[in-house]
Parts: sequence; C-alpha cells; structure tokens
Amino acid sequence: MNLGSATYVRRKLTDRIVRGLCVLGTLIAIVPLLSVLYYVLVRGIGGINLDFFTELPKPVGEAGGGMGNALVGTLKLVGLAALFGIPPGVLAGVYLAEFGSTKFGQAVRFAADVMSGVPSITVGIFVYSLVVMTTKQFSALAGGMALAILMLPMVTRTTEELLKLVPESLREAALGLGVPKWRATLLIMLRTAAPGIAVGIMLSVARVAGETAPLLFTAFNNRFWSSGVNEPTASLPVNIYTNAVSPYEDWHRQAWAAALVLLMTVLILNITARFLVRSRVRAR
Repeated sequence: MNLGSATYVRRKLTDRIVRGLCVLGTLIAIVPLLSVLYYVLVRGIGGINLDFFTELPKPVGEAGGGMGNALVGTLKLVGLAALFGIPPGVLAGVYLAEFGSTKFGQAVRFAADVMSGVPSITVGIFVYSLVVMTTKQFSALAGGMALAILMLPMVTRTTEELLKLVPESLREAALGLGVPKWRATLLIMLRTAAPGIAVGIMLSVARVAGETAPLLFTAFNNRFWSSGVNEPTASLPVNIYTNAVSPYEDWHRQAWAAALVLLMTVLILNITARFLVRSRVRAR
C-alpha cells in the first residue's frame, strides 16, 4: 500500500469515527428529552378531560375538579408579558442594529446579555420589591412585569441580529429613492426581518410560559377565577408546584396533567418556530 492509499484510509477511518461520535452524542441528547416526554405523557394523559379545562380545583378530600382558572391565568400572564416586553424589546433591537456602535449602544447590548443570564427568581424578588410591596398585594400585573423582564433581552438581541442579516442594499435602494431613513428602517428593514423576529418572540414566549419562581413572588396563586389584573392569579407552573408537593394523590394526578399541557404548549411553540425558520430559508 502506497503512502497516498494509507492517508486515504486514515482519513476515511477518522471521518467514520467522528461521525459515529456525533451520532452517539445526538442519541445521548435525545434520549433524556424523549424520556421526559414519554414519562409526562404516561402520567398526565389520565388526568386530561373536559373538567380539567373548565372546572375550578376541588377542596381537599374531594375528587375531580380542574385547572380552568390556571389555564386562563397563564394566558393572562403571558399576554401581559408580551404587551410589556415585546414592543420595548423590538425597539431596543432596532436601536442596537442602527446605532449599536456607540458607547450607549454597547452599554445596552451588554445589559441585555447580562439580563439574559439573571436567574428568574432574582427577577421575581425585584418585581416583588418594586410592585408588590408598593401596591401591598399580589397581582397578575406584577407577574406579567416579571415575565416581561425575562422576555426583554431575548427579544432585543433577536431583533438586532435579524436586522443585521437584512441586505444593506435594500436600505441603500430606499434611501436612493428619497425615502427617509426612519421610514426605510421601519417599513423595509424591519418588515423584511419580521418573520425571523416573530420566531424569536415565540421562543421567548415559550420560555416564560413555564416560569414558576417569579410568579411565586408576584402573581402568587388563586383557587378561584380572577377577573382583573390587580389581584392574585393562578397559573399552571405554580399550580403544578403546589399540587406536586402536596400529600394528596388526586392533586398529584392533576399536577401531571397540567405538566403535560404545559409541556405540549411549549413543544408546539418551538416546533412552530422551527417550521417558520425553515419556510423562511426555503423562500430565499
């Protein structure tokens, strides 16, 4: 065997080994995910029924009931978080994409990076001190603000990065036609990047939908329907925690059912985001 053939065999062997290690690493990463999905599905599917989505929790000792109030509360909290977090996040991302090279822009970018790594319980304590202690009550408004703070850095950085990917020739063409810079940014650059920004927003919503720690200090919990935003509000993550640590088997069953609903919601949001990304890439 000559030197060229030996080199070829060695490269092929190295390639197969590396590919095998990559496949092994992928399997190691997928097995825990599939195990969690299977275990939650098996334990939670028995508690899914119409009453679970429409009824209130039953008192201790009574079987049945549901988490209708927690489902509505979670939608309310996530809606408030989106209302408080998405607009400033998108605007901050636009600013960083346009003027991020300035000292203030670098400070904003650094703050967003730091905020993305802050533990959620720290955010909960901050909002508790700022809102709950001031108003003297737990509320959905405080919970929505805490979740919005968690959403803000992800939305900001996603918007910035997606705007940077838009070809600069589009802006130059608009400016060459006499379009003002602010209009070219908002109506051309931002509109072009909108599908990718929407994906980032969906992923941030999926992240905050399962947060528990900040809600314990802000929205707290409520065993009944909450009609406004200035009162304690139930949520699926907090109800899962409350039921899971209880000694009652029926509450455990509902906790698994709520975990399944929450897991499927987050999974659907992530799959939808991936689908939108693939559709956008194919459109190019």
